[in-house]
Formats: sequence, C-alpha cells, structure tokens
Amino acid sequence: MKKISKVLFAGLILLASCSKKDLTNNETENPIAGHRQCATMEVHNRMMAEDANYAKKHQEIEDFTNRVIESGNYRLVNGVIEIPIVYNVVYKTTAQNVSQAMLDAQTAVLNADFNATNSDLNKVPTLFQSSIGNVGIRFVQQAVVRKKTNKTSWSTNDAVKKSTQGGVNPTNPAEYLNIWVCNLGNGILGYAQFPGGAAATDGVVLLYSSLPGGSAAPYNKGRTATHEVGHYLNLRHIWGDATCGSDLVNDTPTHNTANYGCPTYPHYSTCSGNPVEMTMNYMDYTDDACMYMFTNGQKSRVLAVFAPGGPRSTMGD
Repeated sequence: MKKISKVLFAGLILLASCSKKDLTNNETENPIAGHRQCATMEVHNRMMAEDANYAKKHQEIEDFTNRVIESGNYRLVNGVIEIPIVYNVVYKTTAQNVSQAMLDAQTAVLNADFNATNSDLNKVPTLFQSSIGNVGIRFVQQAVVRKKTNKTSWSTNDAVKKSTQGGVNPTNPAEYLNIWVCNLGNGILGYAQFPGGAAATDGVVLLYSSLPGGSAAPYNKGRTATHEVGHYLNLRHIWGDATCGSDLVNDTPTHNTANYGCPTYPHYSTCSGNPVEMTMNYMDYTDDACMYMFTNGQKSRVLAVFAPGGPRSTMGD
C-alpha cells in the first residue's frame, strides 16, 4: 500500500480555519430523523441528470461488474483488500470535533462488518446464514484532517468536500477512501458517491453523531458508515429504490421498500413469491442495532470494483 508522505501527513493534521465568505448557508442543526435517511441515491440521481459522462461511466461500470462476477477474476492479497482511510473532520462545536477514539471505533466497526466478525452476526436467522458474506476488506486509518468552521450544517451539495466553500478537499481519492465527518442538515445521516463520479467529490460523508458513541441514537453504533461505504463500493439499497425493485444482487430477497426500526422476524414481502425480507442487511434502513450482515452476492459486487481495470482498482496499491 502507498503511504502518505511525511510532509503531506504533517499538513493533514494541522487545524485550519475558513474565511467568513465561505460560511453563509441557510441550513439548521441536524434534527435526528424519525427514521434513517441516506441521501446517496438523491446525489446519484442529480449526477445522472447533470452529467452525461457520469451516466455513461455508470453503465460501463455495471457492465464491467457483471463481467467480473461471471469470470471470478477478483484481486485479493492474502485473502483481503486493504483500503486506507483519510478522515476529514469539519466542525463548528466541540462535539462535532469527534475524538480520535471515536474515529478508531468507527474504523473498527467497518473492519468487523466487512469481515463478518461483528459480535451480532449470530443474530442472523437460520434462513440467511448460508448467504452471509465475508467481504474481506481491511480498513486502515492513514490520517485525520481537522478543520474548524463557522458553518452550522452541510447539505448534500458536496460543499464539505471543497476548501473554497469552507470544507476540505479530498486526499488523493484514487488511493484513499475519504470520509468527511460533519454536521449534516435536514435529518440526513450520510451519503456516498458511487464509483464513476468525479475524483474531486469522491468519498463518504457522515453525520458526526452517527459515529460509535455519538448522540444520534438509534443510529450511533457506526453502521451508517458501513451502509455508506457499501454504496461507495457499488452496493444499492436492498429494495432497489423502487417498490419491489432490484438491488442487482441475486441472493437478497425482493423487498417492498425500505424497512425501519427493528422489524420482527420473519418480515414477509408482498412482492412476487412473498419472500422473507432480509431486514438485517446493512443496505436496508433499519436501526444500527438491527443490521448485521452482507451477502455473498453483495461481496461479489464489491470485489468487482477492485478487479484489474475496475473503478477502484488503484486503491491500496
């Protein structure tokens, strides 16, 4: 894996301030929503509408993914893929300036969830146990960038990813997973950019209080990051963002729509065949404590983005 140079690393850990001209916005402090809100598809649909090249690239990535899954030509090193993380903490208040311990805990949650070593994996019902996917990704924290701002909250317009708008530019997104931690407005817990988007906005954005130990209960066990990194690695919502839609994965049941809270098992779909819904999948909208698995089919989609020629094949080299 490439390492951040000592000079760059020294620059990354410096605190920065932004000018007043970057601070105007009309958003409010994030009220915790009554249910999970992920804005990834909102951002994706905006990019599809605004950028024909993105739409073309997105289709090319889907075609590539299907070819890799059919061929099984994945790229693994000692059975895993390593992803270096740069956390970009953009804060106004002391609470928003999350501690190093919280960032460490978030990295640990990602490692457990993507390697099927999470302590709640034993809650997976017998029906789905054979589908459990150990994705095999090791997340390694490389640096933390901290920037103080007077901006109350951030929207999904990617301003937090731009230093000219008071945020922080990403660190070499071809090699590092950039995760912005900030106060998102309008009840949003997080959002991600699917593979194929602009490098300048590539990465994941998290509500600061969704990190482990944060105040966004019942979304404060770090599973928002798991869900959003899933999107970053080309996973869709399990209901396909449509009634009885497709998440492009073969071993996930068809869902009517998103599930919230902690549904009682078994929760049956009214879609064709009335399958039991996999409400405990990380790509549903259930509470953090009630999502605890990926599937083998989701694993295949994720690994495809790292295959030679894939949209994230340069990461961790």
